[in-house]
Amino acid sequence: MSEHTLLRARDLTARYGAVQVLHGVSVDVGEGEMVALLGANGAGKTTLLRAVSRGVATTGTVAFDGRDITRLDAIGAARARIGHVPQGRGTFAELSVEENLRLGLMGRPASLRADSDRDLERVHTMFPVLRDMRNRPAGALSGGQQQMLALGRALLARPRLLLVDEPSLGLAPRTTAELFEALAGIRAAWSTAVLLAEQNARLSLRAADRVIVLARGRVVRSCAAADLADEAELRAAYLGTVADQQEADR
Repeated sequence: MSEHTLLRARDLTARYGAVQVLHGVSVDVGEGEMVALLGANGAGKTTLLRAVSRGVATTGTVAFDGRDITRLDAIGAARARIGHVPQGRGTFAELSVEENLRLGLMGRPASLRADSDRDLERVHTMFPVLRDMRNRPAGALSGGQQQMLALGRALLARPRLLLVDEPSLGLAPRTTAELFEALAGIRAAWSTAVLLAEQNARLSLRAADRVIVLARGRVVRSCAAADLADEAELRAAYLGTVADQQEADR
């Protein structure tokens, strides 16, 4: 992990109605670090990202760059420079590609607005299709192109931490590989840490520094991504070993 801890979440619990989804989850993300969240469907990955971006009510604490943001709402978290690309992308279908990107520019800190045109050019360089299709409605884009648009719009707000939820969902393997190449370059090019929830474990481990495995709303493994390179160990970590599940149920 980076020497500077950017995100420090402790003992997070979250529920939807009577159903508790997170059970005392603690997560750290260092400055400029990429952390992958792995786990089966229903493990709590999406809810954890929403908890960090303050999109769901929680107990526990969330600190960002040393500041307690537990009481902030989602707008406050965005202003604190936490970006969130939700599952399903969340682009505005009726607006053009360019208009979607410029919405991202509106959310950036005032001190960085002078660099808006330069950063828009950087997004066009990273995803050339967004320049080529800038006047088309976002709803006319393919799934992969919409994911690129969602990432580009989030980056233009200049987050220090980018939360990305299932970017490969429904995409072809080649498009998925291109997106992961972009994610790997984002933290260096944009000075952005990334917390990534993703079902594609192998691609996640290639891109990430560390991995956190969730099972039934609890952390069952946290280690360097390289430590899960072995296929058998990856399968055990991704699905949870018997011992992990027993520990998670306590």
